[in-house]
Amino acid sequence: MLLKKIAPNAFYNSAARFDPPKCDEDTRVKVISEIMDWIGDREGPTRLLCMTGAAGAGKSALQQTIAERCADSGILGCAIFFSSQDPTRNNLYRIIPTIAFQLGKHDRRLRDYIREAVEEDPPIFTRTIQTQMDTLVVRPFKELQANVDFDAGSFPHVMLIDGLDECAGEERQAELLSTIKHCLLDNDLPFRIFIASRPEWAIRSALNAEARGYLHPLAHHIQLSDKYDATKDIRRYLWRRLRDIGSRSYDPRARSKSWPTMEDIEKLVLAASGQFVYVATVVKYVSERRSSPVDRLETVIDWTPEEGQLARPFEALDALYAGILSAAKELYEAVDTHRRRNFLLLLRAHLINNDARFGARVPGDDIRYYATIESKPIILDTRQLPDCLPSLPVQHELNEPGLADALKSYYKKWSKLVRISLVRCGFDRSLVNLPPEDTEEGEGEEGQEPQEELNS
Repeated sequence: MLLKKIAPNAFYNSAARFDPPKCDEDTRVKVISEIMDWIGDREGPTRLLCMTGAAGAGKSALQQTIAERCADSGILGCAIFFSSQDPTRNNLYRIIPTIAFQLGKHDRRLRDYIREAVEEDPPIFTRTIQTQMDTLVVRPFKELQANVDFDAGSFPHVMLIDGLDECAGEERQAELLSTIKHCLLDNDLPFRIFIASRPEWAIRSALNAEARGYLHPLAHHIQLSDKYDATKDIRRYLWRRLRDIGSRSYDPRARSKSWPTMEDIEKLVLAASGQFVYVATVVKYVSERRSSPVDRLETVIDWTPEEGQLARPFEALDALYAGILSAAKELYEAVDTHRRRNFLLLLRAHLINNDARFGARVPGDDIRYYATIESKPIILDTRQLPDCLPSLPVQHELNEPGLADALKSYYKKWSKLVRISLVRCGFDRSLVNLPPEDTEEGEGEEGQEPQEELNS
């Protein structure tokens, strides 16, 4: 029963998070050292570490790096990676079962205690988060500690929570922090808990010394953007990644020792303003195998505002996103002259499917496969954008002019399945806005597909 309630996408090594951001070798050395030293000091006075920093400061990369190091050392008890784009890990409903499941893997007796707790109270998953934590984690662990042969020093003691700000609802974020305090810290359990988040209201108020935040005396606080200047790490990251891209490129200019130039690197470092998300996006865009990295880097440099023109912290990032989307739009329109479908509407349709905005993703791999084929010019460039690209606003009902038609390429082969999914998710009224189930030139009779497409 517990297994059905967990969020496996939230694991540090989940396939849903394939190729997650992490720190390059020789980058973020000081902050990683501080975190690992704190983790290793099991007798230290503070058992909660909170790291805050702006969007794009590299918090998730640090958490991933710490998670992998702890796992390799056998001290990772559990790890939770929130994501606002994933409905299975952007709320609290599955978080406590996921923590209990991961902890239970480390000791058979603890796993048995957790199973017994669920059997005694099957509706436990509908209780408050604090009740779930007490029933599924605290009490079973205390039972484990009562065993005379239990060695607390050998039990994996690190608990990681990344992206607290990506949990929907500030009150829910505050509820999780309060639960950690009352259940884990107040009960003196032997865990070292590391939380990373943007400095949003819930964690900011809990850590605020002037407002006497309840976590302030209990937590070690790292303010990432203030304490650690990432400029040198960003410069090192750009040199290493761009040179690596160049060494594997078919373009001889990219394999030259003179590429990239010092001037280009310094311009990108300046534009990044200490935010790793900017240079990570540049690297993704330049690394497209079907294009010349030299040409792509020149394009990025052209998009980059000059020194003194940056009025807002993320203006360079905004310009980079706008440039990538504009390039994708031009590429799409160049090959879609026979249909003349609206690029932005098709992109919005792709976001609806990708972000499961119907409430549940239509199965899943197949429909995304066809979407990728249908919209390959879009995906070619927009896949260079990281997950933090702000999603375009989309309404649940398909009442935006043209949006229903744009969705046609996504469900043409799956129309019945999509319609059933809409009904199950409570969007019956959206059915009238979907295009009719007609056939186009080249398609067979109803229920049949052209042989060429079936073989693709």
